[in-house]
Amino acid sequence: MSGTGRRPGPAGTYADEYAEALASALRGPARAKARLVAEMRDGLAETVAAYAAEGLPRELAVRRAVREFGTVAEVLPSCQRELTVAQVRHTARAVALAAPLLTVCWYLFLATGHGGQLPLAARLLAFPLAGSAAVAALLAATALAATGPLARRLPTPHRLPRATAWAGTTAGVCLGVSALTLAASSPLSGNWPPVALAGALAAVLHTVVASSARACRDCARA
Repeated sequence: MSGTGRRPGPAGTYADEYAEALASALRGPARAKARLVAEMRDGLAETVAAYAAEGLPRELAVRRAVREFGTVAEVLPSCQRELTVAQVRHTARAVALAAPLLTVCWYLFLATGHGGQLPLAARLLAFPLAGSAAVAALLAATALAATGPLARRLPTPHRLPRATAWAGTTAGVCLGVSALTLAASSPLSGNWPPVALAGALAAVLHTVVASSARACRDCARA
């Protein structure tokens, strides 16, 4: 019997069922997840075929292959850890790229004539938004360092996925508020096209970062 409780069939069919059950239980970046599941599927199918080639009955070959590989429930924790690290890096990269861009954008508006054309409320919001985004970017850089090539031999800190998810959420909120602020301020600005363009860019980055942060929270809970 498999980890899904279904009766094993031919090698390829059983491997497909195994891969389907594993894929439905895993959370993580789509490409990394598809690659990991495909590797597990192919490895299991090859192992079943190798045992069958030795003359074992098909069902016995499947049972031995599963005993060697582990059931879905047995391999799930290690597979999920791998995908969680991949999602942490994905979210951290998104934050590390988007948050500094937001900070630079607000700085340019405040340090040039464009900033003086914004309403006072928008200028006052710029400082906490840019500061929060900068802190999120530092946390993201820390997450990338903690999960990079030099850290592969070390265990990933237990709270890192959740911390990265909240850094992404913070950056996403800052980007969303910035997009709304700039969009609302652009008609009041004497030179509205750059303000509107910055608002549109912030909206796009908000969508990317918020989506990645949500996926990171799902992985942290998995």
